Amino acid sequence: MTRGPLYQDSYSPQLSGHETFPLRYGWLKKAYDAVAASGGEAEIRAVFGEDAIARFGVGKNMVASIRHWAQVSGVLVESAGAKTVRATSLGDRLLGPQGLDPFMEDPASLWLIHWQLAARPTKTTWFWAFNHYPAVTFERDQLAKGIERLARERQWARVASATVKNDVACFIRTYVAQQPSGRSGNDDALESPLSELGLIRAMGKRDGFRFVRGAKSSLGDGVFAYALFDFWARHTTSATLSLEAIAHEPGSPGRVFLLDENDVADRLADLADVTRGAFRWSETAGLKQVVRDRLIEPKDALAFADADFCTSLRMEAA
Repeated sequence: MTRGPLYQDSYSPQLSGHETFPLRYGWLKKAYDAVAASGGEAEIRAVFGEDAIARFGVGKNMVASIRHWAQVSGVLVESAGAKTVRATSLGDRLLGPQGLDPFMEDPASLWLIHWQLAARPTKTTWFWAFNHYPAVTFERDQLAKGIERLARERQWARVASATVKNDVACFIRTYVAQQPSGRSGNDDALESPLSELGLIRAMGKRDGFRFVRGAKSSLGDGVFAYALFDFWARHTTSATLSLEAIAHEPGSPGRVFLLDENDVADRLADLADVTRGAFRWSETAGLKQVVRDRLIEPKDALAFADADFCTSLRMEAA
């Protein structure tokens, strides 16, 4: 497969920035609160400078990692000149004073963060693994070699083998809980909240892993609808979008959420209710597609996911 943003001549790969640390519990909230304390926008050095070591209670490399994850998860955004940082609408909606899930305890939050990481080409390994890797099972060396091969084919500059291997290791630790050993505690075993999604599982043999395709019971229709809107906005300006594109195109909900085509079709059937009439499923004249009946703003599309959090609260109260 040679289509998608990774194959554009203007694409610049990102294979570092996390300092080898996967996203950890509480990191996004810490970063958001540090910016919110300055009114929602602050100088980068005031948030992630020398004082951040004491503020966040971590080492210098982890401060850099927190900064990285807050950006790529869509919670914070830095100015083009990298002098200021501000909270995004997603950050406010999840982590603000009236946020839906300030402590990131709801699966809907984790699915939204996963979408930010894997549906956009910013993080090369994440995008390639979920959208281009051709097999269900893999070993970490296979994944690394595949990215190195892509780098050679696309003639990306300054892509070192060690950098790719570190990025692949961080990718795996983001989605697969590490088993505690005599040298590591439970904090290391459960260091990434995205491991709760169950998208990748370790296999019996050493360094063997499997992408878990199929229906996702914890993925709400609201998050799916938001993801569809986001993909559509980046994919085409057409008022219709085919089932094939939604299920199979790089960066699509089907690819990023590891859904089969039937799983995607089942969710699309209820789309009109979830989107309050903005999108609807159509099978007219044998064409299976989604029709957009009105334009909506990104903040309104993000509101589709609100119902998923309400559902979780009702299930807990029952």
